[in-house]
Amino acid sequence: MKVVVIGGGPAGMMSAISAKKSGNEVTIIEKMNRLGKKLLITGKGRCNITSSIDISEFISNTPGNGRFLYSAFQNFSNVDIINFMKRQGVEVKEERGNRIFPVSDKSEDVLEAFYRELKSVGVKFYNNARATNIIVEDGAVKKVEFEFDGKKCIIEADKVILATGGKSYPTTGSTGDGYEIAKKLGHTITQIRPSLIPLVANNDYLVEDSNLGVYRSSRELCQALQGLSLKNVKISFYDNEKNKIIYDDFGELLFTHFGVSGPTILSGSAHIIRYKKIDELLKSGKIGLLIDLKPALSKEKLDDRILRDFEKEKNKSYKNSLDELLPQKLINPIVELSGINPDKKVNEISKTERHKIVELLKFFKITICGFRPIEEAIVTAGGVNIKEINPKTMESKLVKGLFFAGEIIDVDAYTGGFNLQIAYSTGYTAGMVWE
Repeated sequence: MKVVVIGGGPAGMMSAISAKKSGNEVTIIEKMNRLGKKLLITGKGRCNITSSIDISEFISNTPGNGRFLYSAFQNFSNVDIINFMKRQGVEVKEERGNRIFPVSDKSEDVLEAFYRELKSVGVKFYNNARATNIIVEDGAVKKVEFEFDGKKCIIEADKVILATGGKSYPTTGSTGDGYEIAKKLGHTITQIRPSLIPLVANNDYLVEDSNLGVYRSSRELCQALQGLSLKNVKISFYDNEKNKIIYDDFGELLFTHFGVSGPTILSGSAHIIRYKKIDELLKSGKIGLLIDLKPALSKEKLDDRILRDFEKEKNKSYKNSLDELLPQKLINPIVELSGINPDKKVNEISKTERHKIVELLKFFKITICGFRPIEEAIVTAGGVNIKEINPKTMESKLVKGLFFAGEIIDVDAYTGGFNLQIAYSTGYTAGMVWE
């Protein structure tokens, strides 16, 4: 059987390997000058290969249609990709949050493992080739049209695997081409949105921001903290209109010139993007981010801690007394937001004022107004409607011989290696021989 894989990312490469090992003649058509360009930038260039948690828990970490992936995860699990890497000489290590990385910390080594396997099994591939159309006859795929070396080419196909990715990081080749090809064949594309995306802080003066003091808006507060990374904080997104917590998490957060980023924020974005009327709520300043800067301490214990610090520093001014409690960059904003005279001696600070500091540290608040552009998203939410795909095989329910793999499907997960595992698992499943 002649199999054509459109797209040479992790899903496409795994599809090709799986299809070739099933005894097929396999060709990859990739529009970039090399395979796996997006893989190289994952995990900040280190490649978070997968997660070490039990494969049964991957579905709960996939807010975007996780149940659809049950069979795919069983066909090719996190253990399978780890063993695949080891067979190719890539040793792995586990880091916090169950994240699996190559021991070398080089995504290039992960990509080279795929290259070695592709060459070993004999997969052919065209780089700098752009697929433009899938020709269907009598309800089944027959040929693929593509442009290569300035010429229009046609290749025969008994099976086509569409693995072109989403719309995030277009410089790596993910420009949404596959959506258009799928549409031509009658498939529905659900709303395309950014996921695992940094969030933008509100830049307008709102009632909710009225306690910001010298900071005119949440954006200005974030800009004052730009570059500060907080490693062990609790974050909670809340709907101020309903007084309801939407999502919470624990881990790392980063302040930026536009708002907030970091692992907890990225995973949170995958959740809140699906929240009812989210665009309307963001626009009206009703979505807040609460940061517990001291999650290990109750309010009472934090108050005791501050009191002890003040007793040690009783002759110091308030602005110079928080060095042991907070990162340097956070001190001035906390002092400003508390409304306490910066030059006041700490032994003169009242219990009420001290409680104000505790509240700030336990409920540090940012108002969120939107998401960064989809081009900056780690993954895309939305894609080919899962109702039109057989979850056991990844084959189209509309066109015989057409299969889907990876980010082009309307599935997406939190950070931590889950999205790459989706690519491997759906790719492997799409490449298998199905009667």
